Amino acid sequence: MGRTSRKRSRLARRMVAASAAVIMGGGGLIAVNVYANAEEGADQPPPQSAGQQASTISCPDVGNQLPEVPDAARGDVDRQLADLDGQITEAYGQFEQTQDKESLLAPLEEKRRATLGGITDTLDRSGARPEGLDSMAPCTLRADAADAADDQEQGQEQGQGPSGNGPEAGDFVRIQSVRPNVSRPRDGRNASRGTFTTKCGRNENGKFNPDNVIVAPGVSNGAHHMHDYVGNQATDAFSSDDDLANGRTSCRNQGDKSTYYWPVLRLQNGQNEDDAQADGGGKDQNVGEIQTPASVSLKFAGNPRSKVVAMPRFLRIITGDAKAFTNGDANANASWSCTGFENRQLKDKYPICPEGSKVVRTFNFQSCWDGQNTDSANHRTHVAFADPRSGACPSGFRAVPQLVQRIVYDVPPGPGFAVDSFPEQLHKPVTDHGDFINVFDERLMRRVAKCVNSGQRCA
Repeated sequence: MGRTSRKRSRLARRMVAASAAVIMGGGGLIAVNVYANAEEGADQPPPQSAGQQASTISCPDVGNQLPEVPDAARGDVDRQLADLDGQITEAYGQFEQTQDKESLLAPLEEKRRATLGGITDTLDRSGARPEGLDSMAPCTLRADAADAADDQEQGQEQGQGPSGNGPEAGDFVRIQSVRPNVSRPRDGRNASRGTFTTKCGRNENGKFNPDNVIVAPGVSNGAHHMHDYVGNQATDAFSSDDDLANGRTSCRNQGDKSTYYWPVLRLQNGQNEDDAQADGGGKDQNVGEIQTPASVSLKFAGNPRSKVVAMPRFLRIITGDAKAFTNGDANANASWSCTGFENRQLKDKYPICPEGSKVVRTFNFQSCWDGQNTDSANHRTHVAFADPRSGACPSGFRAVPQLVQRIVYDVPPGPGFAVDSFPEQLHKPVTDHGDFINVFDERLMRRVAKCVNSGQRCA
């Protein structure tokens, strides 16, 4: 098995999951605002309290608090941020075997404090010393407020991974119980109504790795979970822009060498994958049989208020938040639904689809660009979402073609599946996320913008 790709094991005989009890229902950085971190958001699950079972380790997300990092320092800072993730993963690896879970926090804090000191020194040498990073060293224990002890026991009986780290029965809901909740702004006079669809397969050739070249470039297993890849076949943690430009692509139109990737979805049916003893797989508590999507749609759409401009080459966009369970859902963006019910979208639950209906994951990527940067220190501030009511981009941003990614799975109805996640994120649906690097040929990208602006349906 190669580090960056492997063939999927032959699908084992599927079993329908047992019925579940379902809950219905200027020169320097700005000072770090530790009160906006993972411990204080209004959308957080409550901290552990008496009578609640600690279910995970929650640490402030340092990366989100670094809006500016000089280019010369970005590589070192990204590697140190990846070290912080590795430290949490290592501590969580001891979670189930440790009776006194509070005892895990002090050594974790000590390691984090040393790494945060390294980040501070790196930025100081670049003339951008941050204030307050040291205060982000402590972590806490967090209980999953949605999980009572009974739900936890039921979840373990219904396909939960052998490590007991999720998902739980309360993470699933019958799609029929969800009211229609999808709306979009009305098109204005200057709307760009066209679409461009690129066909890049569904990862039939089994390209996977647990890297994240956007967030943790140069770091093997920087994601601590496995990603599906379509499009550019040269993508791993060490890919440069030149590597991507010269790589092969699974896309039918060879002018599209873009990288499209997302966490794999696994069927937790007792069948292990080839990565059961590998990084990103069993070593990071991601277990079960990886599912090849039944279909993958990659469509670029317009803006309801304005024409779009071509995306710059090597623009990087991350939608969703891989740490949303502990960070809160401010950046959560993936939607879950079922075929035949896609006017009903879920953000924080997995859908239980009726017989004959398939599970659908949808990612609507940010479609407003700052007009200057192809990336940013926290990988978010160079792009933005259009206003959900008016469709207008924020001041200073330009509309670009919006990537809409739709992934369909044919899995047995009922609980028994989950996306890969960082171990301490407990495979929660709210942690789902998608990543995109634009490696369209510039001429083809101009054609994409022209199709979208002229109202055509192109492919």
